[in-house]
Amino acid sequence: MSKRCYYEVLGVERTVDEVTLKSAFRKKAMEHHPDRNQGDAQAEARFKEVNEAYSVLSDGNKRAAYDRFGHEGVNGGPGGMGGGFGGFGGGAQGFSNVEDIFSEMFGDIFGQQQRRPGGPQRGADVRFDYEITLEQAYKGAEVEITVPTTMTCESCHGSGAKAGTKPQTCATCAGHGRVRTSNGFFAVERACPACNGQGQTIKEPCSDCRGHGQVRKNRDLKVRIPAGVDDGARILLKGEGQAGAKGGPKGDLYIFLSVAEHDLFERDGLDLHCSIPAPMATAVLGGVLEVPCLMGGENCDGQCKLEVVIPEGAQTGHKVKLKGRGMPGLNSRAKGDLIVELFVETPKNLNARQKELMKEFAEISEAQSYAQSQGFMRRARRFWDDITGAAAQ
Repeated sequence: MSKRCYYEVLGVERTVDEVTLKSAFRKKAMEHHPDRNQGDAQAEARFKEVNEAYSVLSDGNKRAAYDRFGHEGVNGGPGGMGGGFGGFGGGAQGFSNVEDIFSEMFGDIFGQQQRRPGGPQRGADVRFDYEITLEQAYKGAEVEITVPTTMTCESCHGSGAKAGTKPQTCATCAGHGRVRTSNGFFAVERACPACNGQGQTIKEPCSDCRGHGQVRKNRDLKVRIPAGVDDGARILLKGEGQAGAKGGPKGDLYIFLSVAEHDLFERDGLDLHCSIPAPMATAVLGGVLEVPCLMGGENCDGQCKLEVVIPEGAQTGHKVKLKGRGMPGLNSRAKGDLIVELFVETPKNLNARQKELMKEFAEISEAQSYAQSQGFMRRARRFWDDITGAAAQ
């Protein structure tokens, strides 16, 4: 079976420069890599073809021989350079095999640019959920929280080794933390099984942390809750997360706040809503009712009273807006409103005299005193008339 032109394999022109050639090889190699095409024999064959083409065209002498004599010029034919492609012969630019090509181009994939094993590692970030009251959200507060986290072991100072000893360089990977195994054409790199990729082994582990270099403890922290926070607000405490490994920096602590439901108030953004009962007599005659509100200050303790004027003839659902008596804006001077909604309370368990007065009131009441009832009855009569008329037809 005749071989395809190497330039055609990589999809480039014969005048291609080194940078474009390398870029084309990278794309083709990633496209046909066996790890991305598992079980595809054709992809494996194309992958080998791509590497063979690049190993020739990336070498100045071999490329010149190929341009002049074709495949025979680099495969031991007349005028060729010999060496063949058994293991890629002399290889491109001194590469001994395809593994070296990929190490040069994809070093980060094959472990050539891996983080140094056993080096400092930043600690993990920690999330902590904390519920506050509406009063705390209104005024702000300083609270103390207990956070479970990991801390550097004081006995071994984070090394994981028993006092007086220290970790040893892993004999299996020579401290690299990774080992490479070859299987014919391909080489696979993985974490060293002897040291779990750390590059070091501990012969005598610390008894307190059992070789981990860290211990789990609870930490007590004081946290300032700013005024105006709402559900989902997040507070970041730098360097208060889990301890880093091998002397690495600590992670961060993220505190996610939630505001508990209140017995009297319902929050809507910066506005507060409060429903209060209005005695029937007050709703009819008008008057003044006391309503609670949230206010700051030492003398107020978060709960204060405000007077709300109830107009004569107030109905259920009547709303009174108290400007600036809602929640404060977070890190701003904005203030929401307190919206008071009335519901008229009908008296129960009346005595004989009260019932007598109510009957007298009903007898002397005029129809115009009940505007809502009049409107409802007009709509009801039209509804009945429409039904009666439709039935007669």
